[in-house]
Amino acid sequence: MNPTVDIIYSYFPKLTDKQKEQFSQLAEVYPFWNNQINVISRKDVESLYLHHVLHSLGIAKFIQELTPGTHVLDVGTGGGFPGIPLAILFPEVHFHLVDSIGKKIKVVREVAEAIGLTNVEADHIRAEQLDTKYDFVVSRAVTRFADFAPWVQNKFLKKDKNSIPNGILYLKGGDLKAEIKEANLKAELHPLSSYFKEDFFDTKYVVYVPM
Repeated sequence: MNPTVDIIYSYFPKLTDKQKEQFSQLAEVYPFWNNQINVISRKDVESLYLHHVLHSLGIAKFIQELTPGTHVLDVGTGGGFPGIPLAILFPEVHFHLVDSIGKKIKVVREVAEAIGLTNVEADHIRAEQLDTKYDFVVSRAVTRFADFAPWVQNKFLKKDKNSIPNGILYLKGGDLKAEIKEANLKAELHPLSSYFKEDFFDTKYVVYVPM
């Protein structure tokens, strides 16, 4: 049996009624748009809340509060992960979701509009082409760290306004030590299994890289 939206409510019990409604709406909006433009594998849509929404919110278990006015860039957002779930959870934070594939950005815009998200901007552009600066860059297993870090290394605001210094918050699984060493990054690995009990998270991490 695939988890419903209740799995989100159980791990985030302080959601407002509006946030609960927005998370609930994802179960209708994503299958609809996924039938038009395939952004999630057909099989995986059934596991939307576990594999995509809750996985994205692993970042919000690591950094539980974001200061209002914080700016977050989601690189290679695909269908809107982790950006859309994080934008629901942090309504006073601005999220800029980018992807190099235009049809995926169309889905992001349609989903954000359908559930009434006003703190999401979505653009069909590569991260390297952006001139804007951000507090955090988030992403979900887009590529190897050695390739990813150069895309975003000059995208950070110098002044910190949150409980941790500005940097990369990257969702990835597997044995990451060699990959981090290859990228020559000072990274912290935070296992998602320390936040979520489901087996799906056993080998998955939030990787935090202060920049």
